[in-house]
Amino acid sequence: MRHAGAIVGFALVGWSLCAATMGIGMAVVGLKVALVVHAAAAPVIFAAISPVYFKRLAYTTPLTTAAVFLAIIVFMDVSVVAMLVQRSFEMFASFLGTWLPFVLIFGSTYLTGSIVRHRRGGCFRDAPLEH
Repeated sequence: MRHAGAIVGFALVGWSLCAATMGIGMAVVGLKVALVVHAAAAPVIFAAISPVYFKRLAYTTPLTTAAVFLAIIVFMDVSVVAMLVQRSFEMFASFLGTWLPFVLIFGSTYLTGSIVRHRRGGCFRDAPLEH
């Protein structure tokens, strides 16, 4: 259970930073620019937090971590942003606002994990090597 809590915690930190990027961006520069900034910032945020997870914990492989991070982000976007804040699922019609950041977050997490894993000789605590 501790392993699940750790990966959820890292995903929520990343999601919170992305949410803050959008919230501050919309207040300061408007929606269109905020969407572009968010799309650029999201993979950078996850590329910054992922090495901490992979170097200190590494309970899951890069592919599993990227998939779990993305699943948690999608869950939070649906349940918090769409249902509670916006009361609409319109955000999911936006490639720039939703789908591009999802793809970039997945990719940056997977790539970061793969690099860290390679440098550590393929070692992960409880996860088998992916082939």
